[in-house]
Amino acid sequence: MAGAKFKYRHLSRSSSHRQALLRNLVTSLFKHESISTTWHKAKEAQRMAEKLVTLAKKDTEATRRRAHQIFYTPHEMVPKLFGPIRERYLDRPGGYTRVLRIEPLKEDQAESAILELVDGPRDLRFAMTAKTLARLPETRKMNELTAKNVQKVTQFRKDGMDSLRDMVKKMRVADKGWDEKLPEPKRVYQEEKSRKDMHYP
Repeated sequence: MAGAKFKYRHLSRSSSHRQALLRNLVTSLFKHESISTTWHKAKEAQRMAEKLVTLAKKDTEATRRRAHQIFYTPHEMVPKLFGPIRERYLDRPGGYTRVLRIEPLKEDQAESAILELVDGPRDLRFAMTAKTLARLPETRKMNELTAKNVQKVTQFRKDGMDSLRDMVKKMRVADKGWDEKLPEPKRVYQEEKSRKDMHYP
C-alpha cells in the first residue's frame, strides 16, 4: 500500500520473537478454534491463519511442507488443517477467521479480542444469532438485520439452517440460557507481598 507507515505491526518485539509469538498464536487457534488475546496480536495472527487455510485448500506437497514450518506441533495440526478444516472451507472464497472485540481481559486495560475460525463448533456469531432468535416470540417475524445475520452464518456452513434450528431449540429449552461468564481479569502487575501485608488503621 503506497504511503503506508508500516506493512505490519511490530508488536514491540524483535523479528524472531514476533515470528515465534505469531506461530504460537496460530498453532493455538487451529488447536482450539478460538483464542482470546490482545486486539493487535489477533489482527496479525489472523493474516497468518488466513494464509494457512489458503495453503490447505491448494493441498500440494509444497504447501504441506510450508505448514510444517509454521506449526509448533506439526504432526498434530497438519492432518487437522488438511483434513476437516480444509473440507469446511472448500466452498468459501475467503474470510476463514473472525476477530471480535471484547472487554479488556487484563488489568492494564489492553484492547482484547477473540480470534476464531468461522463455521466451527465455537463460532461466536452463530451462537449469538441463535440466541437472538431464541429470545424472539415464535409468532413474531425477525427484522432485516437479524435476517441478514442468519444468512451470513448459514451461507457456507454445512447443514447451516438445520444446525441453527437445533441450537435455537436448545436455547429455548434451557432455563438459564447460554450466557458464558467472562474470566476474571488477569493481574499483570503483582502486588508486593510487603505492601499486601500492610494494614492501615
